[in-house]
Formats: sequence, C-alpha cells, structure tokens
Amino acid sequence: MKDVHAVDAVRTRAGHYQEITCPTTAPCSTTTSLAYDIAGPADGPLLVLGPSLGTSRLIWDAHSDFLNEQFRVLRYDLPGHGGSPTAALGHPVPGTTTVARLADSVLELVDQVGGDTFAYAGISLGGAVGTQLALAYPNRITALGLICTSAHFGGRTAWRERAALVRRSGMAPLAESSPSRWFAEPATADSPLGRSLLDSLTRVEPDGYAACCDMLATFDLRTDLHTVTAPTWVLGGTRDVATPVVHARELADSIPRAGLRIADCAHLALEAPEAVGALLRHLRTAAAGPPPDCGE
Repeated sequence: MKDVHAVDAVRTRAGHYQEITCPTTAPCSTTTSLAYDIAGPADGPLLVLGPSLGTSRLIWDAHSDFLNEQFRVLRYDLPGHGGSPTAALGHPVPGTTTVARLADSVLELVDQVGGDTFAYAGISLGGAVGTQLALAYPNRITALGLICTSAHFGGRTAWRERAALVRRSGMAPLAESSPSRWFAEPATADSPLGRSLLDSLTRVEPDGYAACCDMLATFDLRTDLHTVTAPTWVLGGTRDVATPVVHARELADSIPRAGLRIADCAHLALEAPEAVGALLRHLRTAAAGPPPDCGE
C-alpha cells in the first residue's frame, strides 16, 4: 500500500496541493489531541472524513486520488485509534464520553485549519459524528454523507459489555471477530487495505476503544433527524450486520430530502467503491451549490 504521507508530500513539492500531516504516532495539534492530516488544493472546498470504530484514516485511501483532486480533505483518527491518543478525551471516566463531545473536538480541527463551512462524510461512528455536527452546527455543514451508520446503535447493554471486555482483555477479542463484521468477502479482508485495517485494530488503545463504545451506548438522534438541513446522502450495505439496511432507511426516511443507496457490502463498505465514490461526488456537487433535489 502507498504511504499516504509520502504521496501527499510529493504532491506538495510539485506545487499542486497544500498538505499538513501529523505522524501516525503523535497528535498534530497543540490545541486538540486528535491526529489528522489535510491534503488537496488549498482553495478547494473542505471535506472532513470520519472513520469507523476500530479503524483509522487509512479507510479512505481507496478514494484518495479523487478526493485530493476535488476537495481540501481533512481526515482524523478517533481517540485511541491511529495517531490519536485516548488522552484526546481528557481523562474519560467509563460511561461518560459522548458523540457530542467528539464532534466538538472535530470542529476544533476544522477551526484550527481555518475552515468555515465544510462537507462531511463518515462511516459508522464517523457518520454519527457527522449527524451530530449537522444538528448542532447547521450553518457550517454544506453536505453530509452517511455510510453504514445509524441514528442509534442498539442501546446501552451490548456496548457497555463490549467496553468492559476490551478494558479487561484488550483488543484481541475484537481482532478475532471484526473480519466477519467488516468485510463481506475473504478477499477484501486479505487485500492490502483490509490487512492494514486489521493490523491497525490490534494497535488501538483499549481505553480509547472502550470510550468510543460508551459514546455509541448513549447515542440516539432519532427524534432530531427531521431538523437536519444539509443535503444528505445515505449508503447502506446489504451484508452489514453492525448497522443493517433498516438503519440506513431510517436515516433516509427521517432526514428531509435525503438520498439513499443500498449496495452489496459489509460494514466498512469496501466492497462498494463505486457507491462510495458516487456519494463523494454528490458531496462535491453540493459543496459547489446544492441541486434542487438532493435525492439520487
């Protein structure tokens, strides 16, 4: 797999892109501890990309060529994931961390790089952050892409049990069970990107992962979805067992004029690059000025 930092550095030297990147082992900012990188044309519309629980910024690598040509792209890592330490949350007490708090940390990144309005796309927990931002800061979100995510994630019990398991036993139990949830086909898990994502899962800080589980345990925006004003596109996967298609349909039915596409993929949507690419193209069009009809 190409190293994203090396690729972006070459493009910067060629004069085509502005690029700010942080090491994979350290935060990028003195004002917030979430690690991030930013690449693409300096005058392009800003797009913020959020990853799924257990993954890192690498999850967007398959679309980097298109993204870095069309957007100024900011990718971040969740607390305890990739280059973001769990300390990005301060000193999280089990059961206290929230998606709203994480969303505010992401907004700090946007402010730090000089962003005003921006499009947002996210997978799973990354998508939940986007929905939270669209509700809390409607004047700043130009377009919203929700991939294999939900307005709620099944209640408190299962997530708190998973958080307790990880705090007690580390990431090994999740490393064993994640391939069947993340990938629809063994070949996807064995691809360079699939192997990189599984490898990065083993290096996630257990306390950071558990804190993200706590966020999902209490997350529920179902009663507020009708107030989302950003042009929105939703992508669901027919083989997604973590957030089944019914969750995607609920988002699309509840968010005014949202577009919906169902693809043959599992939770990370890696088997549906064309569908993800179409969603990203919708965001690019909306960033330039939303069309009269936001549906697909």
